[in-house]
Amino acid sequence: MEQYVPILVYALVAISFPIITLLLARIFRAGSPDPVKAEAYECGVQAETKAFDTRFSIRYYLIAVLFVVFDVETIFLFPWAVSFQRLALFGFIEMMIFLAILLVGYVYAWRRGALEWA
Repeated sequence: MEQYVPILVYALVAISFPIITLLLARIFRAGSPDPVKAEAYECGVQAETKAFDTRFSIRYYLIAVLFVVFDVETIFLFPWAVSFQRLALFGFIEMMIFLAILLVGYVYAWRRGALEWA
C-alpha cells in the first residue's frame, strides 16, 4: 500500500491545483468592469457598430494562413543557408523538394483565387 502513496499525493495535487487557482482568481478578481471597458475601443470616439456584429470575409484568414506558411518557409531557409556547406548535395536536393512542395501550394492557392482581395 505504501507504493501507492506518491500516486495518491500526485493525484491530489493535480486535482486541487486547478480548483485552488480558480478559487483564488474569484477572490482576487476586480469588481464589475467599467462600461467603457465593454466598448470596442477605448479611444474616446463612439463606435459606429458593435465589435462582434461585423462579419469578415474568409479571404482575410486565407491570406493570414498563407502568410504563416511562407513565413515558416523563410524560417527553414535561414538555417539551411547557414549550414549549406556541411549539407552538400543532399541538403540542396532536400531543400529543392521542400521549395517545390511550397511552390505547388502557392500555385494552387493562386489558381483558386485565394490571393485576390476583390
